[in-house]
Amino acid sequence: MKGFPKSVITKLALIACLTLLFVTVPVFAGAMQTGGERWITEWEVKWADSPDLAAVPGSVTASEGWSPNQSGMALPKRPGTSSTLWIRTKLPALNWDIPSMLIPKIYGQNIAIFIGTTPIYESNRDYIYDNNKVLTPLQRNDSDKILYIGVQSAKDRIGLRHGIELGNYPELLDNYVKRDLIDIILGCAFVFIALVMLICSVFLKKEQNASWISLSLVIASAGVLVITYSPFLYTFYKDYGKLYTRLWDVALFVLLPSLTYFIERIFGSGYRSVIQKLLYFQIGYSAFCLLFMLANIVLNDKLFGIHYFLSVRVLGIVMIVQAVLLVSNSIIHAVKGNRSAEILTVGFAVFGLTVIGEMVWFYLKDGNYDLFLWKWGAAVFIISLMLILGRNYTINHEQIVKYSRELEMFNNELQRSEKMAIISELAASVAHEVRNPLQVTRGFLQVLTKKYRNQDKIYMTMALEELDRAAGIITDFLTFAKPQFERISVLNVKEELGHVEGVIVPLANLQGAQIDMRIPDHLQVKGNSSKFKQAFINMVKNSIEALSGDGQINVWAYEMDERVVIHIQDNGEGMSKEELARLGEPYFSNKTKGTGLGLMVTFRIVEAMGGSLEFKSEKGVGTEAVVSFPSAAV
Repeated sequence: MKGFPKSVITKLALIACLTLLFVTVPVFAGAMQTGGERWITEWEVKWADSPDLAAVPGSVTASEGWSPNQSGMALPKRPGTSSTLWIRTKLPALNWDIPSMLIPKIYGQNIAIFIGTTPIYESNRDYIYDNNKVLTPLQRNDSDKILYIGVQSAKDRIGLRHGIELGNYPELLDNYVKRDLIDIILGCAFVFIALVMLICSVFLKKEQNASWISLSLVIASAGVLVITYSPFLYTFYKDYGKLYTRLWDVALFVLLPSLTYFIERIFGSGYRSVIQKLLYFQIGYSAFCLLFMLANIVLNDKLFGIHYFLSVRVLGIVMIVQAVLLVSNSIIHAVKGNRSAEILTVGFAVFGLTVIGEMVWFYLKDGNYDLFLWKWGAAVFIISLMLILGRNYTINHEQIVKYSRELEMFNNELQRSEKMAIISELAASVAHEVRNPLQVTRGFLQVLTKKYRNQDKIYMTMALEELDRAAGIITDFLTFAKPQFERISVLNVKEELGHVEGVIVPLANLQGAQIDMRIPDHLQVKGNSSKFKQAFINMVKNSIEALSGDGQINVWAYEMDERVVIHIQDNGEGMSKEELARLGEPYFSNKTKGTGLGLMVTFRIVEAMGGSLEFKSEKGVGTEAVVSFPSAAV
C-alpha cells in the first residue's frame, strides 16, 4: 500500500460534515421550539449587593429597579461589584397533573428559587462551574404567583439563557435526564476505546508501543475532557464537582504532550527539531502544573488564582502555539505527498473549523452561547489519528512482507549460486579428465570401422554417434563451467539472429513450424558471436520441440532504457508454474532424452554478457522467453 487514496480523505471530510450536521440539526431544531404556551420567554432582572440567597430581601420584592429581559437577548452585564442577580416573572396557569418547571440553562454558582417568599429550590457550589439546569415540581395553586430566582457567580456571565419550560413532571424529567447524556456516551466511548487499546498494547512490540500508547492517552484524555465539560455530572453528581474540575486539568495536561509525541513518532521531529523541543517543554510544563495543582489542593485552594492563570491563561497560549506548529508541520508533509499528513490536516481542519466557528458565534452572541460542537470536531480529529496509526501499521506490515520475500529470493539466489559453483567445478574437472580418453577411443573406433562390414559396421557407427553425443555434453559442461569469452566484439543483433534462423529453419520445416523474425537494423550488443548464436539456437530449438504439429514462433526485438530486449514466443504446449520455476536447474528437462544442460548453458551465456533471461509460460497456450542485454549502440 503506497498511501491512502484521496477518495478516503474525501470520505473522511464527508463523514465529518455529516456528523456535524447530525449533531447540529437536532440542537437547533430544539432551540426553535422555545416558543409557545409551555415556555416563559420574558422576565425581569435586578442586581443586588446582598450575597444572601437564603431569603428574598425586601429590596428585591420592591417594584422599582427591575429591567426587562427575554430569551434571545444578551445576558445582563454586571454593574460594578454586584455579585447577585435576581430574576422575577409571573407564573401562568398550571393545569398539568403534576406541574413542574425546567430551567434548561442558567449561569451561576449558587442558585435559590422562591415562589413569593417561599423557597422551593437551592443549590450551592464551592467550585467554579456556572453551567446549571434545574428541575423542580410546582403546585397547581402556584398559578399566577410571582417566581423569584436568585443567582450568584464569580464569573461575568450570569442569568437565564433560553427561558423557563413548564409542563407535566414526567415529560420534563425525560428531557432533564437526556439533554446532556450524549456527552457522557461520547466521552465514555473514547475512554473505553483507549482502555481496549492499552490492553492490546501488551501484545505489541516495543517499537510499536510508543505511538500506540501515546494515541491511547490522547483518546482517553479527550474522553475525560468531554465528560467533565458536560453539565450532566454537575447536575446529578454535583457533590464531586471539585474532582471533575481537577480531572479536566489533568486530562488537559496529559493530552497536549501525548498528542505532540504521537505526531513526532509519525512525522519526525520537524524543522530543526522544533516538534521535539515543543514536546520537552510541554512535558516539563505539564509536570510543573500538576505539582502546583497538588500544592493548591493541600493548601485548600489558597493558590487557586495562580493555578487558574497557569492552567488556563498560559496553557491556552501553549495550545495555540502547539496547534500552529503541528498544523504547519502536517501541511508541509502533505504538500510533499505524505498521505498520513493529508489525513491529519483534514482531521485538524474539521476540528479547527468547528472551534473557530463556535468561538465566532460565541462572540457574536456576547457570550450567550455554550460551546458544544468542539467535541464532535475532536471526535473527527481522533478518528483521523486512528486512521494514521492504522495506515502506518499496514505500511510497516507490507514492508515486512516485502523484505521477507526479498530475503527468500536472495536465499534462493545464494543457494543457486552455490549449487552452480559446485557444479561448475565438478563439470570442469570431469570434462577435462574424460574428454581426452573419449577422443582416443573415437580414433580407434574410426580405424576399426573401416575393417568391418554389414551389421558390425552399423554397431561401430552407432558407437561413434554416442561418443559424439557424449563429447557434445562435455562441451556443454565446459561452456557452463567457464562461460568467459576469449573474443568479444560488437554484434549486430539482426545479423546474428539471421545466422541462427538459417541454421534452425531446416529443423523448423521438419516440425511444420513457421519462424517470423522482426529485428531492427540498428540494435547492437557486446559479446562473443559463437556463444550468442549457441544461446539463441538453444532457445529457438526448445520452442520448435515444444510445438505439436504446425505452430508459430515469433522473434522480435527493440531497444528500451539503453537495453536491447529480444522476445522469442511460441504457441506450443507451454509449462506449469512448477515447471517454469525449475527452468535452468541441473538435469531438469521436459524432453524424454533431455539433460537440461542446454538451458543451463544458455542462462550462463546470457549472464556472462551482462544480460537477463526470463520465461513466461501458460499450459496449453505457449511460452515466451524475454532476453535483455546492455545496448552497445554509440
